Amino acid sequence: MAEEDSRPAPAPAAEEEAERSPPAATKYVLITGGVVSGLGKGVTASSVGVVLKACGLRVTCIKIDPYLNTDAGTMSPFEHGEVFVLDDGGEVDLDLGNYERFLDVTLTRDNNITTGKIYQSVIEKERKGDYLGKTVQVVPHVTDEIKQWIQSVSSVPVDGQTRPADVCVIELGGTVGDIESMPFIEALRQLSFSLGKDNFCLIHVSLVPVLGVVGEQKTKPTQHSVRELRALGLTPDLLACRSAQPLIGSVKEKLSQFCHVPVENILNIHDVPNLWHVPLILRNQKVHEAIIKQLNLARSAGPPDLLDWTQMAESYDDLKNSVKIALVGKYTNLTDSYLSVVKALLHASVACSLKPSIQWIAASDLEDATSTSAPDAHAKAWETLKGSSCILIPGGFGDRGISGMILAAKYARENKVPYLGICLGMQISVIEMSRNVLGLKDADSEEFNSKTPTRVVMYMPEVNPAYVAMLENAGLHFVGCDESGKRMEVVELQDHPFYIGVQFHPEFKSRPRRPSPPFTDGGR
Repeated sequence: MAEEDSRPAPAPAAEEEAERSPPAATKYVLITGGVVSGLGKGVTASSVGVVLKACGLRVTCIKIDPYLNTDAGTMSPFEHGEVFVLDDGGEVDLDLGNYERFLDVTLTRDNNITTGKIYQSVIEKERKGDYLGKTVQVVPHVTDEIKQWIQSVSSVPVDGQTRPADVCVIELGGTVGDIESMPFIEALRQLSFSLGKDNFCLIHVSLVPVLGVVGEQKTKPTQHSVRELRALGLTPDLLACRSAQPLIGSVKEKLSQFCHVPVENILNIHDVPNLWHVPLILRNQKVHEAIIKQLNLARSAGPPDLLDWTQMAESYDDLKNSVKIALVGKYTNLTDSYLSVVKALLHASVACSLKPSIQWIAASDLEDATSTSAPDAHAKAWETLKGSSCILIPGGFGDRGISGMILAAKYARENKVPYLGICLGMQISVIEMSRNVLGLKDADSEEFNSKTPTRVVMYMPEVNPAYVAMLENAGLHFVGCDESGKRMEVVELQDHPFYIGVQFHPEFKSRPRRPSPPFTDGGR
């Protein structure tokens, strides 16, 4: 008879950890949207990623934008919102900013796929003869290119490790049924078939509107949206229903019956006090269990640990004191144009136990009331500026509103109001000092006035080296520059409580738990 093993049994946690193993290859979670645009697919994709990451899985993200532009760099903020800039210089859709902030990862330009990029690649291959004289068609050549791009990008780690991520969350921009997204839908259909059900999970985000006096939650738009999706060859594994209030049980049952999705896989993303609650409501509805089961990831994942995230979301709700921040810009009627700045202000304010109250001021309204703005708008803009605790001038292009920005910077300098200038905002501080302290009345930027004899800001290296010493003697110190010592990157005003300008964009590196230093105390 064999001798009994006297070794102690492993603790349950250790045994559970020993049973976990990394998946053999990257698996995919596709997020599509229906009914209307603007439902928050990007936040949904980010939040799903947060929950999966909290389960111990490594996550990467891809955003598909079905427009013909190769990137978002030349698109108007009024048309498309903010252009988010990645570490590799890629100018991409603002949803990639959500991914980076929520998941604390570093993405590349290739994580944003556009129709323009795909067709450009296909045409280049055709010109080189890669298709061996065949007629180049949407199927199979364009769809093959999409599939290859997705699988290639998903294999690149974005969290500093060496092996590929466990899960790639793909967000398909636009609304199901849009003509421009059809090649992507077909490519994703093919991909889901070739990968198999264990490697592909589809979450469809839809809208459940409330109509009538009694506030009836309507399921018909979602039914039609799912029907459209199924007609294109994709069947949702989970439904994420956007609504103002939580869905009632009978509505979930009806959606389950008509959309062929189990009741437990119907998620409800209702309105919340702040977006940090979205991962929590998804966790509470066990989104991780449904995805882990669908993707056969039980051996790789544990229960989600979102304690720190919960404390962050709840701490914001509990804040009582607010701080008024005047944001003086060009696109203030469309807040998505400055989304990363707004998020960075949120991160910094919460770190200081304050709720941000952003006061949007159109720069042109600060100018002479007889020139560009109505008297009422002019008076209101100045009243708002003077009632704010601090002033921020963000990046931008063109000369519209420049005079108003200069007036705002002058007010901050003279009245010891905390000031942060980003990119254009830094250049504004240089122009303002040159005009009003050095007495150089013609001082301007080459971008706004190429004929000015006093170009204190040039295309390269931005701040004209000929004026650096004069500005520093006047108290505007250039405390940061590039390796050559010629490109001025950071300015700070002497004898002022907080007056900083930066040529770079610190808002793109801000994270919920790691605010970007210029938004808090400049790292001082």
